[in-house]
Amino acid sequence: MAVETPETREDKKTLPLLKTEELLLNLGPQHPSTHGVLKVILTLEGEKVVKSEPVLGFLHRGVEKIAETITYNQFIPHTDRLDYVCAMYNNFAYVRAVEKFLNITIPERAEYLRTIVAEVQRIIGHLFWLGTQALDIGAMTVFFYTFREREALLDLFVELCGARLTTSWYRVGGVERDFTPKFIEGLYQFIETFHTKIEEYDTLLINNRIWLARTKDIAIISGEDAVNYGLSGSVLRGSGVDYDLRKVSPYGAYDKVEWTVPLGKKGDTYDRYWIRMEEMRESTKIIKQCLDQLPEEGGYKAYLPKVVAPDKERVFTDMESMIYQFKLYSDGFKVPEGDIYCGTEAHKGELGFYIVSQGGGKPYRLKIRAPSFIHMGAFDFMSKGYMIADVITIFGTYDIVMGECDR
Repeated sequence: MAVETPETREDKKTLPLLKTEELLLNLGPQHPSTHGVLKVILTLEGEKVVKSEPVLGFLHRGVEKIAETITYNQFIPHTDRLDYVCAMYNNFAYVRAVEKFLNITIPERAEYLRTIVAEVQRIIGHLFWLGTQALDIGAMTVFFYTFREREALLDLFVELCGARLTTSWYRVGGVERDFTPKFIEGLYQFIETFHTKIEEYDTLLINNRIWLARTKDIAIISGEDAVNYGLSGSVLRGSGVDYDLRKVSPYGAYDKVEWTVPLGKKGDTYDRYWIRMEEMRESTKIIKQCLDQLPEEGGYKAYLPKVVAPDKERVFTDMESMIYQFKLYSDGFKVPEGDIYCGTEAHKGELGFYIVSQGGGKPYRLKIRAPSFIHMGAFDFMSKGYMIADVITIFGTYDIVMGECDR
């Protein structure tokens, strides 16, 4: 057995105690916390993230190309399938873009109806986000609490349009149908008690040491960097940037009611959580005021001239009449030549539609500015230097849905 000498002991002091090297790790696309089929190639040094490279496109369905093959009206249900958590706001953003092309005036009652439902959808989206973000971090109880209220609102959607998830209630020029008395009564009952439910969520999380440890000072991004990366919505406002399309470029009935835009200070995951909680409170205020101010008179859809003019002198057989009505709906309305971009403040951020028209009843080109896709561009910047476990938190802080991201 070799005898240890002072010289050999000195040699040991110069050797590193632990030698580390970079490790390549594939996270997803099967991982349950990647919010869909998302893959991220992580370069790690121990548990610390050195680089993260999102790999997108697993859920690509060619939605933008499909838009070129069908009429403007026929494309509305396809927007449901972008962000299937908040289908109503996708519909709203799309029809607003087409209406901007047509330069039509929306009836005042229809504007109020659309604003109310848009804010109900915003609450549904934030409830879904809060429940799943807490579940990702390890707080299961919050998920059951938020889905309790979400189910109540989805039941109201059933009363409104007969669907819970893929709704297609918005129309170019207005909405598909008016509110029913049962819907209005149910919505009033919901908003009267919803503030107490938000307090329950706060009680579960605001002093929870695990929640605080997993959100405070995690994924910090400054306002300047957030703007440079094109971030929007709660992610941008969490960094203190006062930008909300509902205020900057008002639409619907947002300029007719009183509400405020909550802003964060530090730009960390906790600030973005706080922003979304406050936005649910503000949405409740908007809904209440719009319901109180809802005009009794006025239609719920504007008149849109059709492509096919009726032939008053011709007598149709039953089959010819059916074919004519189908053609009338399919051809829809004419859109002038040109291009247009219209952005809408969806619950995830700015959801925009860019449409190029060569005239006629269908787009020549259509491009969607999806906030989920834009936000993933900042993922490497926001995750660098944090731990593997924080990567899951950062997925959640964006509130991404891969159907919208990949399209």
